Amino acid sequence: MESEQTKTKEQQRIKSLRKLQILDSPFEMVFHTITKVASEVCGTPISLISLIDEKRQWFKANVGLEGMLEMPREVAFCAYTIQADELMEVPDATQDERFWDNPLVTGNPDIRFYCGAPIKLPMGENIGSICVIDTKANYLNDAQRKTLEGLAQIISELLVAREVNIRARLSEQERDGSVNF
Repeated sequence: MESEQTKTKEQQRIKSLRKLQILDSPFEMVFHTITKVASEVCGTPISLISLIDEKRQWFKANVGLEGMLEMPREVAFCAYTIQADELMEVPDATQDERFWDNPLVTGNPDIRFYCGAPIKLPMGENIGSICVIDTKANYLNDAQRKTLEGLAQIISELLVAREVNIRARLSEQERDGSVNF
């Protein structure tokens, strides 16, 4: 059974994620570029910026799974990544008891390798991850791991700056009387 502290922490995490006004937002090239860099540096065909809400994993940026916008939280590897503050690496998902029977492993896209870094907000909430995925067993070297962690920090700072800009624009529109309610 979920403890009250865990439940409260999850509620705060979701509240912080929603405050960013990022879920279901349109394509933004800067996030796409970050996923391309992650994929190239790590030598993987798939890279994602994932945000985890109550029921789903939503992709802010996606390289290698084009056309896929989200998936249920129950099957998301990134749902495990946000539970810790460090990088999560799964060299071979078929050998990992958490994932060997996951439909993403047993079927399309045939995930074997996964490595994700949590995207942590300044108050400590892990709202999602940047991850790299391969269809063959793999591992990252130290430089690749550090790069992925650095990209997660950049994403966090971009998301916070994006939210500040949205709030400033709304405030300015309210002052100008141009906001329609």
